[in-house]
Amino acid sequence: MTLEPIRRLGRTGVLVPPLTLGTMNFGRWAEEDESIEIIHAAIDAGITVLDTADVYGDGRSEEIVGKAIASSPTRREDLFLATKFHGQVGDNPQHAGNSRRWITQAVEDSLRRLGADYLDLYQAHRPDPDTDLLETLQTLDGLVRAGKIRYYGTSVFPAHQLVEAHWLAEKHGLIAPHTEQLPYSLLVRGVEREVFPVVQKYGVGVISYGPLAAGWLSGKYRLGGEQPESARAELIAGRFDIALERNQRKLAAADALARLAEGNDLSLVELAIAFALNHPAVSSVIIGPRTREHLDVYLGAVDVQLNDELLDRIDEIVDPGTQFLERDTGRDTPSLQPSALRRTTN
Repeated sequence: MTLEPIRRLGRTGVLVPPLTLGTMNFGRWAEEDESIEIIHAAIDAGITVLDTADVYGDGRSEEIVGKAIASSPTRREDLFLATKFHGQVGDNPQHAGNSRRWITQAVEDSLRRLGADYLDLYQAHRPDPDTDLLETLQTLDGLVRAGKIRYYGTSVFPAHQLVEAHWLAEKHGLIAPHTEQLPYSLLVRGVEREVFPVVQKYGVGVISYGPLAAGWLSGKYRLGGEQPESARAELIAGRFDIALERNQRKLAAADALARLAEGNDLSLVELAIAFALNHPAVSSVIIGPRTREHLDVYLGAVDVQLNDELLDRIDEIVDPGTQFLERDTGRDTPSLQPSALRRTTN
C-alpha cells in the first residue's frame, strides 16, 4: 500500500510518505509486542520511514524496531530507516555528544541493535556546543562514503548553524546535511521565521515532529477543563500545567483551535496533522502512536485538505512564527542558559 501524497525528501530525490513513524514510545510507554504490532500496521498502511534514536530507552527502541523489520514481510530495502546519536546512552558520560569518537562507536551500536547493514538516515539529535561542527560533519561525510549510512541530517539546529554547516561543507569539500528534524505544529510555529527559509534555500528535507504539540492539540486542553493527565506532563510539569500564567495563552489558543476544528467537522488531531503537512518545506510528519487506535486516527488525517479560508482563521488564532515557550523549540538554547551568559557582570 502507498500512503499518498508521496513527497521528495529535500534534494535527495528520495520519495517518502507524508507520515513517518516515530518510535520514541516503544520500549518505554508501549510494550514490545504492542510496539511491533503498531510498526507492522504502519508499514502495511504505507508508512515506509521509521524514525528512532539510540537514546530512546537506552537502545531499547532500536532493538524493537530491528525485531519488527526482521519479522515484517516488507523488504528492508523498501524501508527508510532513520536513527539518531547525541544523547547519553547508559551511565557513561562519554557515550554522548557529536564527537568523532562517539559517532563512530554509536553508529556501530545502532546498526547492531537494529540488525541492519546500513542506515538510510543518521541524524545529530541535537547541536553539541562542546564539539567543533566541522569534526561532526567530517565524520558523517566519512560514514556516507564508507557505506555505513546513505544520508545524514540534523535535528533542532538553529538557522545559523544550518547555514554554518552548509558553508563548512562547501569550503571543505564535504557532503552537506540532507535533512533537518524539528518541532512544528499549530502551537509551535517559530521555525517559520528563519529555519524554513534556510532549509528551502539549501534543499534540506524537513521531517517535522510534534504535530500535536506534545498533547496540547489532543483535544483535552480546553478552557474551563480539568488538567489533563499524561506521562509527559508528569515528567515536565512546567510545560503542561494549565494553572501557570505562562501557559494561559497557549491554553486559549488550543481551545480556539479545537472550536475551529469542530466548526469544520474535523477533530483537532486531524486539523493539527493536516496543518503540519500543509507547509511546502515539510517532507514528512512524524507521528508517535502509543496504541493501534492512535495510529488509525493519525492515518485518517492524511486525507484532510485545508482551504485558504481555514488557514487564514488558523493564522488569526496563532500568528505565523509564534513561539509560546522557548522550551517548545525542543532544545535548551546554549546562549540563553545559564542566565550568566546573557548578563553583564558588575
